[in-house]
Amino acid sequence: MPRYKLTIEFDGSGYSGWQRQDNAPSVQQTLEDAALALDGNPVQVIGAGRTDAGVHALGQVAHVDLAKPHPAHKVRDALNAHLRPHPISVLKAEVAADDFHARFDATSRSYIYRIVNRKPDLTLDKGRAWKMPSPLDADAMHEAAQALVGRHDFTTFRDSNCQADTPVKTLKMISVTRRGGEVVVETTARSFLHRQVRSMVGSLVEVGRGKEQVGWIADILKAADRTACGPVSPPDGLYLTSVSYDPLTD
Repeated sequence: MPRYKLTIEFDGSGYSGWQRQDNAPSVQQTLEDAALALDGNPVQVIGAGRTDAGVHALGQVAHVDLAKPHPAHKVRDALNAHLRPHPISVLKAEVAADDFHARFDATSRSYIYRIVNRKPDLTLDKGRAWKMPSPLDADAMHEAAQALVGRHDFTTFRDSNCQADTPVKTLKMISVTRRGGEVVVETTARSFLHRQVRSMVGSLVEVGRGKEQVGWIADILKAADRTACGPVSPPDGLYLTSVSYDPLTD
């Protein structure tokens, strides 16, 4: 059975998340329905990351095995035809090695979080960004965020329902920049805990609002205590931007 690597974009607003659910629409199930219509056989679409309800993707990666070989561009186009009008698009399809695994072979995952820093309600960005009316000091947020870089016990930023074997993760980078009226948080790691990014962003906003000092992020990280975490940011502003399969260098 030929295996295909898919690069996928989606608006997660109307979905329960990536992972298939018994009683709620999911991105995975919608893709599997499209693949069934293409292939004529039930298939499983395996994603590189399990995004939460309401979280979006600009570059999710998945793999799928089809019963029949097709040119990669025809797989992309046929899947997109069957996906309409769902807000999911296969940006690229590639023939992959038989042993390629979208989840286990990934060496890093990158996310951005968009905060629109204004008082007026969102119109075009409603459901796609977090509106924060309080003025934010992006420089202070960036400075505070650097305490998170490296290998740490991220229990403070771990959801109580997280099923990861360990809270220890290695954050490769995190940055906070202001782009006009928008504050953008970017971060990369090999993998993240459940709601880790949203938990980190919510705490960083407390620093940006002046509610907490820059050193507070380092303090609550060291505490390894979920109750020390700031408010968790909503899913609206979170995007999985890319998944890397480069050889590990560390």
